Amino acid sequence: MKIPGKTTLVLLSLFGSLLGAAAAETSLPDTIAAPGLTVVLTARAVGQQIYECKAGSDGKLAWAFREPQATLTADGKVVGRHYAGPTWELSDGSAVVGKAVGNAPGTTANDIAWLKLDAVSHKGSGMFADVTTVQRINTVGGQLKDDCDRPGTTRGMPYTADYVFLRK
Repeated sequence: MKIPGKTTLVLLSLFGSLLGAAAAETSLPDTIAAPGLTVVLTARAVGQQIYECKAGSDGKLAWAFREPQATLTADGKVVGRHYAGPTWELSDGSAVVGKAVGNAPGTTANDIAWLKLDAVSHKGSGMFADVTTVQRINTVGGQLKDDCDRPGTTRGMPYTADYVFLRK
């Protein structure tokens, strides 16, 4: 049975809220651990991983990751958004852009990887002004493994994740 996209996002959101409380208790692989840093915020992302059909170096068409599009929530309230960069922006106007420096496989083959990202730039003077590291954990969904046949077409795959924002 095929589940419509909006229904999938609602189900992922409900499932994600159950996992959100466990984010602080999650045991992290060494490749994404950040010992000695202080948690600034843990936010739940609900959205999509957007892929584009492109020719690879071998000339064959394949789905290539393009960008995330997600809403960030904390304590049951929308606090910001996550988009290309990768960028996380809070409603207080602060934002952080990260660069992946470590990863670990998701729990299942359908889950995007867990990540550790170093902050490479900031905007604003709010909560994200001194974030040095971002971790993406507890991912559910987001992987796209189908074939593509039309260059330039895009497809979104629903996902949820916990993002942990840290500082020194």
